[in-house]
Amino acid sequence: MKLSGFLNIVLGAALIGMGALYLTNKQETAGSQQQTANSPQNAEAVLHNIETRASVRTFKNDPVPDAVIEKLLKAGMAAPSAMNAQPWHFIVIRDRGILSSLSLASQHTGLLANAPLAIAVCGDLQKKAQVEEGIYWSHDACAATENILLAAHALGLGAVWTGSYPLESRYKLAMKTLSLPEHIVPVSIIAVGYPALPVEPKDKWNPQNVSYQ
Repeated sequence: MKLSGFLNIVLGAALIGMGALYLTNKQETAGSQQQTANSPQNAEAVLHNIETRASVRTFKNDPVPDAVIEKLLKAGMAAPSAMNAQPWHFIVIRDRGILSSLSLASQHTGLLANAPLAIAVCGDLQKKAQVEEGIYWSHDACAATENILLAAHALGLGAVWTGSYPLESRYKLAMKTLSLPEHIVPVSIIAVGYPALPVEPKDKWNPQNVSYQ
């Protein structure tokens, strides 16, 4: 065997070995990260965030940074949806005039006038899952809404869910105010901002609301 051929064989074997080592290290790193993500400490932090979330209705005037807003939106889009249709559309609202107009929808939405930010979580009827006549699109938008509320709390923000769909007077007003096409239907409008006052979470655990079979 010529020296050049022998060197090629050795070099090839070395490259294969390095590749295998890289994949092994990558798998071990991924496994370690997964174990860390699922650690008891992280589990307790997640549960604590869920249990201590509370509706915040008064906000400071401080703006919410774009990078933080993007984290909220990513959390919303991480929600489950029927057949993974992801039938949602999110509208970030910072215009004071629009927020004031949306605040007139009901006695429960007046707080939007003083919020620095709102996120309208809408259902996109053109994306709804083709199952059971697509009735689950509003459920999917509600799941996204809850994710945003929890993410806001984790990021030190306050937020409150104001309902829109299925009350026609509310979602039609929101559609008109936001100049939305017929296939984009606001399910909820979330007021978001830094809390002006601390809010104590309610202990909602009630064993009487549970049955076992």
